[in-house]
Order: sequence, then structure tokens, then C-alpha cells
Amino acid sequence: MKYQVYARHNFNKIPSYGRLSPEQVQAINIVSEVFPFKTNNYVVNELIDWDNFENDPMFILNFPQQSMLKPAQFSSLKNMLENNASKTDLAKYVNELRLTLNPHPDGQLVHNVPTLKGKELTGIQHKYRETMLFFPTQGQTCHAYCTFCFRWPQFTGQSELKFAMKQSNLVVAYLKENPSITDILFTGGDPMVMKSTVFEKYINAILEADLPQLKTIRIGTKSLSFWPYRYITDPDAVQMLDLFRRVEDRGIHLAFMSHFNHHRELETDAVREAVARIGSTGAQIRTQSPL
Repeated sequence: MKYQVYARHNFNKIPSYGRLSPEQVQAINIVSEVFPFKTNNYVVNELIDWDNFENDPMFILNFPQQSMLKPAQFSSLKNMLENNASKTDLAKYVNELRLTLNPHPDGQLVHNVPTLKGKELTGIQHKYRETMLFFPTQGQTCHAYCTFCFRWPQFTGQSELKFAMKQSNLVVAYLKENPSITDILFTGGDPMVMKSTVFEKYINAILEADLPQLKTIRIGTKSLSFWPYRYITDPDAVQMLDLFRRVEDRGIHLAFMSHFNHHRELETDAVREAVARIGSTGAQIRTQSPL
């Protein structure tokens, strides 16, 4: 299947768009001024029950909901849009609004960012002694966005609120300086939006460093839910699976940390086939439901 993205600029092209009332369309447009909105043809065509979309969990998971903003916030933004506020004024208000919405819970922007020789590594978080979180620059988007996402600043263009790094040499250097780290977690965003050639460069740097303490490479992803065709029909699907297999062949455990929020995400033929293909590489699929 070919990947088709629907976002603010073209969500009126969704086949079931006509089922939305003008008020629902307006609400989606208003809320998506603040929170990022993105879905795709797999989610729209295979996961959402459009006969009952107002109560459908996959619709609610993907499409911005009016309740994501406080009534006063929604009303103010609605008035600005209806009165054709200037782009400058609108952007200023949206930015102010975002800063009130806890864009980085629990001070994660500063509390867990490590340093190496006095330099902050803004694409790494070291929350737990054994685990390093790595945010590769090219993986800071997703196949579709969850409305509950607590990392939404990654997708809003506010660079000062974003975790991202592409220097694999710094990742390796930090691992060498911290031999207690046994697990590296690729996260985002979603690392599985990266092409296999890009992901391979990061993996090669880690494998070539020959780090004796490294036991597990983890991949935090919702691709099995939002785009299982990543492992079936995407042009580099085979190459990505071969890369998983190569990690396992080196004696490093590959843990595929798959996000699922509803049983329907596990029921399509595509996800069943993708699960089988990933499992055939020796990787272990673990599931989690971050909320």
C-alpha cells in the first residue's frame, strides 16, 4: 500500500470527510492550530469505524478533540480565526497557549539531559541508570499523531522545546563514558519513520564501537499500529528487517517496543503479517500503552 498523509492542509480529502459536521470540522481546525494533527490512509480506512466515529476510539485517538483545550482557550482561538487575526498575532497567541500546556512534563527538558565533557547532549535523555534514550533527528515525526501525546512539542516547530540529535559519535562516546548503560532506546517521534539507510548508520556506529556492556537495543514505535505496511510493502521493508536480524546475529537483543492503545489495532491482516515478519528476525515484540 502507498502511504498517504492527511494533515491540516488536506484532511478535507479524507474519503469519509463528508460525515463530519461543519462544527466538527471547525473544532478540528481550531484545536490543530495548537496541537499537531496528522493521520494516514491506513488509520482512516482500516482502523476507524466511520459509522460511529464520534465514539470511535481510533477516531478520538487521532483527530484533535475540542476538549483538548479549555473552553476559554478554545473560544479565544475561535474568535481570532473568525475575525481573521493576523498571522503574527495568531502565532503569538498559539505560542503563549502552548507554553501553558505543560509541553515538557516534570522538567524533562532539563532534568534528564546529560552532558559530555561539559556539553549538553540535547538529543539524549538519561533517566535510568541502565537505559539511555536517544532521539535521532530524522525520527522526530510519526506516521500519525496521538491526541494524548506528551511529546507534541517535537512536532510543532518550536526548536527550543525539541529533543533531537544526529551525531552518532556523541552517542557512542557517551555510552563509553557510562559503562553502566546496558540498553539504548531509540525514541521520538518514531524512529521507524526513518529510511533503513538512515537507521542503519546509527546502528552501524553502535555495532562498530563494540561496546561490551550493551545488551539491548530498543525501538519505541507505534508503526505496527499506525503503518504496519512499513514492514510489508514499503520500498525498504526488507532492508529494515535485515537490519533487525543483523543486530540479533551480533548477540545484541533487539526489543521492538510497540505502542498499542486498543484491541482494534491488532486485528487487521496487515498488522498480523507485520508482526510475523518482525518476529522472524529474532527480535522480540513487547507491547506498551503509554497514556
